[in-house]
Amino acid sequence: MDYGHELVFGTFLTPAVEQAERVIALAQLTEQVGLDLVTLQDHPYQPRLMDAWTLLSVIAAHTQTVKVSTNVANLPLRHPVVLARSVAGLDLLTGGRVELGLGAGGFREAIAANSGPQLTAGQSITALEEGIAVIREIWKPEGGGIRFNGKHYQLSGAKRGPAPAHDVEIWLGAYKPRMLALTGRLGDGWLPSSGYTGPDQLTAMNKLIDEAAVSVGRDPAAVRRLYNVGGRFDGRGGFLQGPESLWIEQLTELTLTEGMSTYILASDDPDDIRRFADVAAGVREGVAAERAGSRSVESSGSAGADSVSERVGAGDRGGFTVVPTPAPAVRRSAVRPWDESDRPTGPALDPERTYAPHELASGQHLVEVHDHLRAELEQIRDLVEQVAAGSIGVGQARSHINTMTMRQNNWTLGVYCESYCRLVTTHHSIEDASLFPRLRRADPRLTPVVDRLEQEHHVIHDVLEGVDKALVALVDGSGTIDNLRDAVDLLDDTLLSHLSYEERELVEPLARLGVV
Repeated sequence: MDYGHELVFGTFLTPAVEQAERVIALAQLTEQVGLDLVTLQDHPYQPRLMDAWTLLSVIAAHTQTVKVSTNVANLPLRHPVVLARSVAGLDLLTGGRVELGLGAGGFREAIAANSGPQLTAGQSITALEEGIAVIREIWKPEGGGIRFNGKHYQLSGAKRGPAPAHDVEIWLGAYKPRMLALTGRLGDGWLPSSGYTGPDQLTAMNKLIDEAAVSVGRDPAAVRRLYNVGGRFDGRGGFLQGPESLWIEQLTELTLTEGMSTYILASDDPDDIRRFADVAAGVREGVAAERAGSRSVESSGSAGADSVSERVGAGDRGGFTVVPTPAPAVRRSAVRPWDESDRPTGPALDPERTYAPHELASGQHLVEVHDHLRAELEQIRDLVEQVAAGSIGVGQARSHINTMTMRQNNWTLGVYCESYCRLVTTHHSIEDASLFPRLRRADPRLTPVVDRLEQEHHVIHDVLEGVDKALVALVDGSGTIDNLRDAVDLLDDTLLSHLSYEERELVEPLARLGVV
C-alpha cells in the first residue's frame, strides 16, 4: 500500500571518534549531492563513538538544507526532559531541520553499566511510551507546569519549553509486536533497518502498525515509513545488490507496495553516497509517474541501464539532459592518492534553465572524449591479461598495433601503454592551458573546482609515470606482471574517478557558459 508520503533520502553515518572530520565532510557531501537527511546512531555508553547530539549540532552548523536526526536516540541514557529541550534548541538554531529518531534502548547491560536504569524489555517499552508523552508535553508552549506520574518518569510542575521551530516528528525504531503497536498508536514514523527487517517482512509489520493506529482512531498514513538500507552497487542480485537500475526498481516497488517513503543509506563511502543520489532521482521520478498514472511499476522495472541513466539525468537536472558517467563502485587498488570527500563542487544547476542542442553538445563532447579514454584503458587491461596468460603472440600483437613490429609480448604491451599515457597527458595539458582559465574567467564560482581538477592532473601524471616504470621493469626483467597489474589498477581507479568528477562538475558549465 502506498501511503502517499513525500519521498525523502538520506545517509546513516558512523560517528567514529577518530574520523569526526570525515563524518562532517560526508554530511556535507550528503547535502551537496541533493539528499535530504543526515542521521547518526546514538550509543552514549560507547567511547569510540562521538556523542550524537554534539556531532549533529556541528553537522547542522556546517550545512544549510539537510535535516539531521538520531538513528535512534537512546532514551534510557537521555532523560526525556533534557532530550526534548536539546531537540527543540537545535531545531530553533537550524530553522526547523531536526527530527527525533527514538528507541527503547536495546543494549540493556551496557546501559546498566553506565548507571542507566536496569529494565526488562517490557519495562523499557513502558518507559518509552512515558518518555514520548513527557517530550511532547515539554514541546507544548501552552499550559501550566507539567505534572506527570508515570512508573518511570515523574514530573511535578516542570516548566514547558522551548517549543521547537517546527512540529518535530518522533520516529521509533521498532521490531517486536508491542513496539510496532506503540508506533501505530503514538509514533510519527517507523524506522527499521533492512539488516534486521528484510523487505519480505514489511507487509506483516506494517499491518500491525496500521491496526494499532486504527484502534485509537488514527489514520495509518499518519505514520511515516522509513527504512535504513544497505547494499552493494557491484552485487550480483538480491535486495540492493546490483547497479543503480536495480536499486531504483526495488525502492520504487517498496514505496508503491509497502508504503516505505524515507530511505536512509548506511554507508561511509562517498561514492556510494553519490550513486545513491542518482538512485533517489530515479525513484522519485518512478514513483511520481506511477502516482500520476502515467506508467506501471513493471515497465519502470524492465528499463535497461541506459534508459535509467536517461531518467536520472533528466529527473533532477532540469532541462539539462547530458548524463555524467559515474565512477565504478569497486576499487581495484588499495592506494588512495587523494581524498574524494573533500572535492569542491560548483554552483547548483538551475532547474528552470533550458538548453539549446548546440549548448548540450559542448558537455556531451567532454563525455565522448572521456569515453575514448575509458575504452583505451579497458584495452590496456585486456592486453595485460592476455600477456599474463601467454595467449597473445607476435602476429596478434602486430594486428593490434598495426604499425609496430615487435618481437615479444612485453615490448608490444609497453609500446601500447606508452601511446595511451601520451594521449591522457595531452588531453590534460589542453585542459590546463586553455579550458580551465576560460572557465575561471567565465564563472569565478568554478575556481575551487578547476583548481582541484588541475591538482588531480598532477597526481595522475605521477600515476602514469608509475605505469611507465612498471613497463620498463617488466621488459628488462626486474619487474613482474603483477607489478604492472598493480600500476594499471591504480591508474584505473584514479583516472576513472577523476573523469567522473570532471564530468559531474563541468558538463553543465560548458553548456551554460559556451566555453569550448
